[in-house]
Amino acid sequence: MTAANSPRARGALAVALLVVVVALVPAFVHSDYVLNLCGVAGIYAIAVMGLGILLGFTGQMSLAQAAFFGIGAYTSGWFTVNLGWPVWPAMGLAVVLSALVGLAVVYPCLRLSGHYLALATIGFGIITQLVLINWKSVTNGSDGMTGIPAPQIGSFAFDTYGRYYYVVLVALLVCAYIAWRIKTTRVGRALEAIRENEIAARATGIDATRYKIIAFVLAGAYAGLAGSLLAHDTKFLSPDSYSFDQSVVFLVMLVVGGSSSIGGAILGAVLLTFLPEVLRPLKTSYIMVYGAAVVVMVIFMPRGLAGLLTVLRARFVRGAPPGSGVAIPVAPGVEPA
Repeated sequence: MTAANSPRARGALAVALLVVVVALVPAFVHSDYVLNLCGVAGIYAIAVMGLGILLGFTGQMSLAQAAFFGIGAYTSGWFTVNLGWPVWPAMGLAVVLSALVGLAVVYPCLRLSGHYLALATIGFGIITQLVLINWKSVTNGSDGMTGIPAPQIGSFAFDTYGRYYYVVLVALLVCAYIAWRIKTTRVGRALEAIRENEIAARATGIDATRYKIIAFVLAGAYAGLAGSLLAHDTKFLSPDSYSFDQSVVFLVMLVVGGSSSIGGAILGAVLLTFLPEVLRPLKTSYIMVYGAAVVVMVIFMPRGLAGLLTVLRARFVRGAPPGSGVAIPVAPGVEPA
């Protein structure tokens, strides 16, 4: 098999073609409504990818992703509105501050796991939202923050949905590449070992504490960047947007897409951003249909959309015989019968 025909080369070509197609969306879609949805889906995908590093790669449950999302948004908004900072440095500061808060949160939680860790992160998320509501001198409380500027390069401002789409797309591609590099290197293998069996990972010499800290910091950084991007997209911030409910939405996006898949995180975010809009004509019934659709996907696709696509590729692209492409998920360390 030549290098050009190797699976890696074909995969790289497929990704490159997909990126080109996605980059051409504003050329063919002229609806600001649809372009805004595309931008929001990309922003959510960044936050979900960060959660995927923590939950999918490392096996650590967090229900505070919306809190880091809000910290990034308010950091970027406050520094640009109140101090007149340029947008790009403010975005960088939002990423750094969210990562540092993630570092501060993870230390008291290092001895926790499972539902205890989830409860601790829920508490942090609730506290963060209360701070955003009550620290009125900084956040303007429930009235929200307005007048957040659009980013610009020289005199060129990304002040339309079509232009801002490319800001989100570049950020999404960079974040996806970083996540892919993490997953395919020694760090990714260490995170996977911790996810499968932390005790065994420690026995082989892996510093589980260090790698869990790295995962939490990266999850915070990704959410902070996503929050900053959303702030400069909507031009308005409200504490209601960073509640526990939003953390659950991020978690559902990850599970539906595929918790350990980078492409799955993006796919889940895009699907669950557009699905409510598609179901909107159902009026009061749409939330019931939306919830039922999510439940069905979780039950019948336990490895998410990414797992389903892997099965389909194995069956139809590689010509696997009928019945051999369906993978039945089993518990770690248990061989299927």
